[in-house]
Amino acid sequence: MGLYLIPLVIFGFIILIKGIFTVKQQTSAIVERFGKFLGIRNSGLHFKIPIFDRIAGRINLKIQQLDVLVETKTKDDVFVRLKISVQFQVIKAKVYDAFYKLENPHDQITSYVFDVVRAEVPKMKLDDVFERKDDIAIAVKQELNEAMVNYGYDIIKTLVTDIDPDLQVKEAMNRINAAEREKVAAEYEAEAERIKIVAKARAEAESKRLQGQGIADQRREIARGLEESVDVLNNVGINSQEASALIVVTQHYDTLQSIGEETNSNLILLPNSPQAGSDMLNNMIASFTASNQIGEEMKKQNAKKGIGKNPDNK
Repeated sequence: MGLYLIPLVIFGFIILIKGIFTVKQQTSAIVERFGKFLGIRNSGLHFKIPIFDRIAGRINLKIQQLDVLVETKTKDDVFVRLKISVQFQVIKAKVYDAFYKLENPHDQITSYVFDVVRAEVPKMKLDDVFERKDDIAIAVKQELNEAMVNYGYDIIKTLVTDIDPDLQVKEAMNRINAAEREKVAAEYEAEAERIKIVAKARAEAESKRLQGQGIADQRREIARGLEESVDVLNNVGINSQEASALIVVTQHYDTLQSIGEETNSNLILLPNSPQAGSDMLNNMIASFTASNQIGEEMKKQNAKKGIGKNPDNK
């Protein structure tokens, strides 16, 4: 008698095991009896009647993300590809609608995203698409929320995660950007060059001024030295003409000595006899005398013509 009970016990144990099932956290199980909806089982340990009841499916209650790649045209006739990321979640109170009303919810969401994006983007230029991508995301979210809430889906957020224009358009935009930056760089370089030129010109002007001042001071000191030398020679009985000749001869030989000490100087031919100093002095005196005579003649001619007289003294 006991041997006949063993198969029944084993069979009953198998039936019991098949009737027990578990549901994971953030998941709901749909139970049907003879193909008809029986109930929704949430996380935990549950029991169903074997053969009569079956688990028709399980619904994920976590936040999910669907990436949709849409290609469309902008207002300025540029084809662009947008990647729209839709974050959605099944409403726990509407698991029945989410399971039975939609055959493929991902395809439904994708269709709505295509419809909204291709309605919004053609109204914008390419630059506006980059600047107003949040407006596109908001429009997609509003449209999806209105459509999907009746099917048990809550749209948490939509994001425009990528905007990819045509390759030629991107290259053109990069060239425009590069040209603009080169233009700005050229303007800065030109301004820097102008500043350098102005600074150099100011430095040269200051250098010329100081150089001229130095030459004037040098000549003033030379004249003062010559005057003192002539006074010293006059005190020892040498007249002015002899003193001037002596100074010229001395400076002449000082010049020859200075040229001889320079190893890299160019070839210069100068008279080196003592008579040369006297000749240079005579030439200078003759030149000054002729200059004075010309000045006197011009004064006489102006006096004959009446130039320079006071009109009141006729």
